Amino acid sequence: MAARPEPTLRALLTRRELSLRLAGSEAELAPGALDAPLRWVHGSDLADPTPFLTDDLLLLTTGTQFDDAGGPEPYRDYVARLARRGVRGLGFGTEVVRHGIPAALAEACAAERMPLFEVPYRTPFIALAQANAEAVAAQAYARRSWALAAQRAISLAALQPDGLGATLAELGRQLGAWVGLFDAAGALVRDHPAGGLAAEALTGVTGEVGAMLRRGVRAGSSLESAGQRFTLQTLGRGGQLRGAIAIAATGLDAEGRGVLTSVIAMAGLALEQTVGLNQAREALRGGLVRSLLSDDPSVAAPVVGELWTPLPAAPIVVAVASLPATRAQVASDWLEGQSGSVFHGQGPDGLVIVVGVADQPLLDEFAALFEAGVGVSRPSDYQDFSGAHAQAVAARARGGAGRVTRFTELAGDGVLAQLSGTDATAIAEAQLAPLREHDRRHGTALLHTVRVWLECDARIETAAQALGVHRHTVRTRVAQAQQLLGVDLAGFPARAELWAALVATR
Repeated sequence: MAARPEPTLRALLTRRELSLRLAGSEAELAPGALDAPLRWVHGSDLADPTPFLTDDLLLLTTGTQFDDAGGPEPYRDYVARLARRGVRGLGFGTEVVRHGIPAALAEACAAERMPLFEVPYRTPFIALAQANAEAVAAQAYARRSWALAAQRAISLAALQPDGLGATLAELGRQLGAWVGLFDAAGALVRDHPAGGLAAEALTGVTGEVGAMLRRGVRAGSSLESAGQRFTLQTLGRGGQLRGAIAIAATGLDAEGRGVLTSVIAMAGLALEQTVGLNQAREALRGGLVRSLLSDDPSVAAPVVGELWTPLPAAPIVVAVASLPATRAQVASDWLEGQSGSVFHGQGPDGLVIVVGVADQPLLDEFAALFEAGVGVSRPSDYQDFSGAHAQAVAARARGGAGRVTRFTELAGDGVLAQLSGTDATAIAEAQLAPLREHDRRHGTALLHTVRVWLECDARIETAAQALGVHRHTVRTRVAQAQQLLGVDLAGFPARAELWAALVATR
């Protein structure tokens, strides 16, 4: 089928049967003036027709409004009003009222860089309106036909083995634009054409996609990155987003938006259908973690190697992470997408991540990306997996969200350094309360004296020198502290208990 002319002034000027002639040269016009879309052609001889005009309009006139023009000023004012209204061009019907186009009108149009053309006497204005209306109708029909063909091509692509990837590729071909699919963690997993986007532009798009996914609500967005315009749309339901689609195009017409909407719906459905499969896989991973906690990898190792990648080679570190349930699947998808050997699964105390010693930086990246609290064990073998898991749980308890705490850091501080937990601190405060209360009421220093005395290995003379008081004063204060606490500090167990309380409340 021959291509139908576009509804533009250039298309009308090329219609031989209309015999239109452009006044002046195209170089004198505003860029793209002849190729701007025309929605309507209207005729009027009003001195100021602008209140009655629509957008993207071509105006025709015979010039009767200039009968009383005494100079160029009325022409300049007339054309300036049309330019401000956004009129696409002005057609002058010659030999009806005037012979030829008035020079003052040509000068006024040239000053505004507005297209001016002659409509000969034998060409009725209605012929221009009809020609443009036919072009508008033909364009609309062509776009509808394109949309139907595109929908059919995309539907056929969805039936291929990699239906989602083929669908996105077909969308890119139909729109003539780059298309990218991002997973729930905000990472680009598919694009068409592959690698067809500059690194700078991709960085901007990835950042915007990540921000949209972190908000957790279904949304669309537009973005300009590295001089390109992009349309973005999340996939999935609010609170359970599965990813996003990005297209290097904006300003799509109704047909283009319809095709895009259908692809978004198909992609969202395809991703939703994977939820059940993901749940089954996570349950299997959890069972394999419990198997590893028996310190016997003989069952888990072949299963992991068959379904995913082999278990990381020993020595390994075991990490236990805590993160919101709404981020669990996203975190699992991200871990599964990491290169190298890594295994993860839900354990009794949180998400368990197993990596080789050399791959520990992955844990820091995970904690920062998902704002997860992560505890990491010492290097270990699979035969002591449960011990390494216990170390990771203890390390996580001492850390916080968005950070990694390693058990080696805790072990270096000693056993008593771990007494600063909430429960231990509360018990210690209750135990030392009689001394604190006595010191507050009587202005004494029993608590400080007991601390220094214990630091001096319970030696009265040494403690007296450290405190700068007489030895009898130290002995009296210690005896008073024993009475208030109701303990006998002559034995090591009582002294150790008191020292532990002092450490917990330091």
